[in-house]
Amino acid sequence: MTTPTPRTWRLDDHDGTAARQTLVLAATGDRLPQCVYWGDPLPPDANLTTLAAAHAIDVTGGMLDENPDLSLCPEAARTFPGQPGLILRTRDGTPILPRFLYVSDDRNGDALDLRYADADHGLRLTFRFATDPSTHIVTARTILDADAPVHLHWLAAPVLPAPQLSDEMIDVSGRWCGEFQLNRTPWSPGIRYRENRTGRTGHEHFPGLLVPCRGATNTRGEAYAFHYGWSGGHRMIAEELPDGRRQIQWGHAARMETHAATRFETATLHATYSRTGLNGCAVAFQRHVRDRIVDWPDRSRPRPVHYNCWEAVYFDHRLPVLKDIASRAADLGAERFVLDDGWFGQRDDDTRSLSDWTVDPRKYPDGLGPLIDHVHGCGMTFGLWFEPEMVNPDSDIHRAHPDWALGAADQTLGRQQKALDMGNPRVRDFIHARMAAILGAHDIDYVKWDHNRVLPMPDADQTRGSYALIDRLRRDFPGVEIESCASGGGRIDFGIMARTHRVWLSDSNDALERLRIQHDAALFLPLAVTGSHVGPRRCHTSGRVLDIRFRAWVAAQRHMGFEMDPRELTEDEARVLRDVTAWWKRNRGWMTGADILRLDSADPAVLAEQQMARDGGRFVVFAGKAATSAQIAPRPLRLTALDPDATYRIELANRADAPALSRGTPLLKDGPVDLPGTWLMHHGIVLPWTYPDSMWVVEGHRL
Repeated sequence: MTTPTPRTWRLDDHDGTAARQTLVLAATGDRLPQCVYWGDPLPPDANLTTLAAAHAIDVTGGMLDENPDLSLCPEAARTFPGQPGLILRTRDGTPILPRFLYVSDDRNGDALDLRYADADHGLRLTFRFATDPSTHIVTARTILDADAPVHLHWLAAPVLPAPQLSDEMIDVSGRWCGEFQLNRTPWSPGIRYRENRTGRTGHEHFPGLLVPCRGATNTRGEAYAFHYGWSGGHRMIAEELPDGRRQIQWGHAARMETHAATRFETATLHATYSRTGLNGCAVAFQRHVRDRIVDWPDRSRPRPVHYNCWEAVYFDHRLPVLKDIASRAADLGAERFVLDDGWFGQRDDDTRSLSDWTVDPRKYPDGLGPLIDHVHGCGMTFGLWFEPEMVNPDSDIHRAHPDWALGAADQTLGRQQKALDMGNPRVRDFIHARMAAILGAHDIDYVKWDHNRVLPMPDADQTRGSYALIDRLRRDFPGVEIESCASGGGRIDFGIMARTHRVWLSDSNDALERLRIQHDAALFLPLAVTGSHVGPRRCHTSGRVLDIRFRAWVAAQRHMGFEMDPRELTEDEARVLRDVTAWWKRNRGWMTGADILRLDSADPAVLAEQQMARDGGRFVVFAGKAATSAQIAPRPLRLTALDPDATYRIELANRADAPALSRGTPLLKDGPVDLPGTWLMHHGIVLPWTYPDSMWVVEGHRL
């Protein structure tokens, strides 16, 4: 029997000079295509038909006579032995086992659409791909259309293979005040199955996956990476089939679609391949978020130094105190003042008034105007806290409309609150009207948008409704920036980032915890969107007391801000904070667009990164000492991504912080040092000794 000639397609992220990766799809006859190659760029004249044939694996005893395709949507009806890419039923509950056949394809520049259909069941399946030659991200999504309403259990975004030369995968979990924890799981026959059913992105299940090939580190080796850009519950499947092939599936959490419908669509899957270790994946994600996903109100506006009053006053709002705090924050270098929870309704604690979005006349008898005028007089802009999707049972709106709450009347509360039903247009209209009244009546340029509890059950309509509300407010107030906060890092993903401009990475302002959280979050997030604040001397969530120098420099690694009572600062602490803030302002212009490269530290106690300008002309290294080292002297710290033939002038930005126990004479303690790129990457910089819970900051320029 003659084998049908395969249909083939290739995707390259070519920037006009060189490609970073090639992805080849091939289909046998009219069957669904599968990815037959993904990795280093292929020659432009590579014979894709030959590649498709060369991709086929052997058949032996105990197997079918032909290996079922690991297609972009593996089909149970074609005897696929692993998890299928689509599970659905008719309206009466009868399972549907579709078999899709080719209809058409459409190529438009860097975009590719592939269309397939199952005429017997009245189903159409579209795979939509695009490549970005600047960020090196491949985006993909799957769309299912049906002639008659069907119930969807599971729909995967285009399914891609995982590499064979990989011993482990790295996914991301976490908790409140402990976000972005990296889990390393060995590959083995069967599945690594993670599903988030909390209805928001979640501290516990960030939708990201890294698959390093054997021997890969932060700075070298091959790696693949995935992110599913959806703010509701999601599912990830990483499966090794009995024949050794591996598949990666992403989609909404199962059974999130509560109604039969004729159209379903996954969120966008973002994927990339790197031959420069995990950093290559990280830089691709960082650039894509900053340059493609975030819709900045004014891209040219510098990221302002941020002050949030939450940890200074909590719910105790008194105008003279807030004015004093604002003046002090401005003196330290703040450029934006954010009034947090407690300004509305009868909000004296976290048990009441959520959804009663009117200014509390007890605390603000003349409204917010006097505080806003004072903030503007200090040279700062003004931001305001909302938690729009939530309601307290003890609130006027819940008493008037208890049916607007999502879930059962006797559900377990979270922080004494329920979620509003964002799938209900009347609810969205109400929230929009209340928020628009506040934003329209005041000069407000920033909203901290919080989401402090999980949902009673996953529901895709809830996420789509929240997106619709944010989109509507952004159309009405295009100059307002929005921060995504959900008990800290509970709603961080590329779906919410398409509608917001900053994320609150964690409710922890403990600089030691932040050092690790920021280090690992940089695998996906750039500086420009990652809020990091100098917390109080005694951290409110950990009880730890840390030096102001360490607290300030850890905040200066990202979008810098303060979140403490500035009245507690000593003269020395205030001076240090002013100096570090001034340093950040001098450097934010280039750092905002820099690539964050995690360094391979020879000392496990040191978490280090190199922020590198896009043109390679300058960099800054943050070397945070998170624990006591096993050895006496610091081990040299290798840099990365430098020109080996160039000479770089490096200098300790904070060499005055060297403690008395640093008694030697490393060159960096005396002033600038000129060193070859090869030395810096293969020997490494020699830093002075310092205490745990401290940071060295090294600036570098190419000569």
